[in-house]
Amino acid sequence: MIIDLPTTTASDVGKRLVDLREKHGAVTLGRVLTLVLVTDEEHAESAIASANHASHEHPCRIIAVIRGTSRGSTRLDAQIRVGGDAGASEVIVLRTFGPLTAHPVSVVVPLLLPDAPIVAWWPAEAPEVPAEDPVGTLAQRRITDAAACKRPLAALQDRVASHRPGDTDLSWTRLTLWRALLAAALDQPPHEEVTAVRVVGGPDNPSADLLAGWLSLTLRCPVTRTKASGVEGMLSVRLERASGPISIERPDDDVAVLSVPGRVDRKVSLPRRTEGECLAEELRRLDPDDVYGDVLATGLELQRETGKVTRTKVKAKR
Repeated sequence: MIIDLPTTTASDVGKRLVDLREKHGAVTLGRVLTLVLVTDEEHAESAIASANHASHEHPCRIIAVIRGTSRGSTRLDAQIRVGGDAGASEVIVLRTFGPLTAHPVSVVVPLLLPDAPIVAWWPAEAPEVPAEDPVGTLAQRRITDAAACKRPLAALQDRVASHRPGDTDLSWTRLTLWRALLAAALDQPPHEEVTAVRVVGGPDNPSADLLAGWLSLTLRCPVTRTKASGVEGMLSVRLERASGPISIERPDDDVAVLSVPGRVDRKVSLPRRTEGECLAEELRRLDPDDVYGDVLATGLELQRETGKVTRTKVKAKR
């Protein structure tokens, strides 16, 4: 069910939600949090779809604030989505116009679930300091996505400068399976020291930079970050040891090849994760991600000091 409320107010939207609950049986009980996403029209529907996907694991109220043109008079157009159009949540879409585009918190606060945690998410461009943004100050967790920005690596450096406990980025979340696979490979004998690492990924891929920083921080050895043209995401990781290298290479989007000395190469599932899957993972925890914070604060700089950056070209797959 989709209900359009053109030229309305946040108070009227709240009253309509109560009316739906009382007259039509649309319930909001059991919502575990409020997810506030702030974006533009271009990224709005894909972000709402990802939030709906995550809501099947975390039933929530989704408040999508979509910034329209800042010119003209103040106006708020709203839309309420419940039932099959809202996953396991209820979605409130708020389109702001005029001076209201600079004050999204004024339309968000009246619609927050009482006594429920708040998570703020910027699917594309984010504030310079998310924790100091008016919407960000309401939230226990603040989620950004450097990879979705126009200049991903510059956005990653902004995250370094602006990080506060409670901040996280989906470029980091996309590495969960890579980190787990690398940890599992190193947990097998022989337990030798890693002497050097090479991380290969797309030239503008912040996840590859974060993985190189994490490995520098964890293994305390030189890590080379190779920027491969013709590649968008992560391509491979190679860990040098005395008995021979451990390597993980993902030639396609779903399966990687794990090579360990003395063993037959084996294929492992390592799919590219969707935005909805990454968002669902971040909603599982509301405490600060200390490892991510350490990588931003120390790991990235350590990689630059002890390792190096190289460039290569990878032929596109036919």
